[in-house]
Amino acid sequence: MIENIPRILIAADRSSSGKTTITMGISAALKERGYAVQPFKAALDYIDPEYHTEIAGRRCRNLDGYLMSDADVRDVFTHACRSHENGGAADIAVIEGVRGLFEGLDAFSDVGSTAQIAKILKCPVVMVINARSMTRSCAALIKGFCEFDPEVQIAGVILNNIGSPKHARKAIEAVEFYTGVPVIGTVFRNPELAISSRELGLIPIAKGRRRPEDLAGHIQKMKDGITGGIDFERLIGIADTAEPFAVPPTTVFQKNDSQTAAETTAGAKGAARPAVKIGVAYDEAFNFYYADNLDLLEIAGAELVYFSPIHDFVLPEVHALYIGGGVPDIFAKQLADNVSMRASIQEASKKNMPIFAESAGMDYLTRKIEIADKEGNRSSFEMAGVFPCTSAFGVGRRIVSYTNGVFESDTPIGKKGNTFIAHEFHHSVLENIPTDTEFAIKITRGVGISNQADGMTVQNTIGTYTHFHGVSYKEFAENFIASARNFKDLL
Repeated sequence: MIENIPRILIAADRSSSGKTTITMGISAALKERGYAVQPFKAALDYIDPEYHTEIAGRRCRNLDGYLMSDADVRDVFTHACRSHENGGAADIAVIEGVRGLFEGLDAFSDVGSTAQIAKILKCPVVMVINARSMTRSCAALIKGFCEFDPEVQIAGVILNNIGSPKHARKAIEAVEFYTGVPVIGTVFRNPELAISSRELGLIPIAKGRRRPEDLAGHIQKMKDGITGGIDFERLIGIADTAEPFAVPPTTVFQKNDSQTAAETTAGAKGAARPAVKIGVAYDEAFNFYYADNLDLLEIAGAELVYFSPIHDFVLPEVHALYIGGGVPDIFAKQLADNVSMRASIQEASKKNMPIFAESAGMDYLTRKIEIADKEGNRSSFEMAGVFPCTSAFGVGRRIVSYTNGVFESDTPIGKKGNTFIAHEFHHSVLENIPTDTEFAIKITRGVGISNQADGMTVQNTIGTYTHFHGVSYKEFAENFIASARNFKDLL
């Protein structure tokens, strides 16, 4: 089978060139023109994809060439584009790159880079250049990028932070004369297009939903400020030049033979096998989830039941809990004030319910969150108290890294001997960890919780600083569903 959906990748020479804002504006404008836009983000990131999802109306997916094989990247891409979200398959795919085009795992390969994704998907690239104080130098940049790796198809340029029509004309003439690459857009300097940021990046979209009129207005400003200077006929024409590629013969996004056989056996006995229910924490504080993880859990036999640790008083009736990443430090008071929910989660853990608390979710399950200000003074907020330690913010360095590891004991999401490649992304530190604390994971690349250990366990609850992607760590959904079924069978 062949995939030939039109697609385009928005890249840049470095971070902070404006590619995120420009990608959002392009997606919004394409959607307004009637296109079903499937958004993607290169590398593992949660916050940008939330914005892309909001704008496109289709869930943004992550594509990572370090965690995923070439076939896995194509599988995720094809699954997302062919998904019938909002009534139909996608008409065009828009991929936002990460950092500079060639930044990746090391200095001598493109593994983990935007360029790697472009080559795997045979995707034409549009380069965003921050042209502030540059005209002819823009041409030198583009020429160097084109010659550095001729396998990457740089098909167009968008000049950002243009100061005047004269500035635009000189930069356009230089780029097109010296490189032959067409300039398909110019974006004039406008501080109103900037997106609010914090230490970990953009403010999560779920926080923005508390003021939906502000969010909608900002998206409209982005679209109007960006798209007026972009030639969309040329941009769509570039997307149409993407070469077809072969779709992998098998996909992780389908039920495996053992699942099918089990359901057939159950059906033969007169009843379909009931799904297990997994509670997924989702609100302003917890909203960092890879869309593929949620898909894979449903495919593996779970019914996902969403709940809010901020707004709901008790847990729904479920057989396992998934408390993902987010910003519990921003909403620490609201989480602390919901005493009944904290007690409900603590009780579920004591009853041996399988619970996976990922990064911020783990912070929430500690005894308390402490937040240090610039002078070192701390504010303290009581949390769920499952893990016997404190989660401290504002006292450690930010950790953003790929991580590798192995499970050294059985847990709800991994069995002894399971290995993984994943991502670590946090700016909290766990303090006052008892010496007899049990850890299920040995980190072989990365930091973890303490002394290369991760996967803090209490009863049938595991907390990690590791962020797993279910397409890379394929045992995730299978193990979690099996744990939920075992718990359900004991009820």
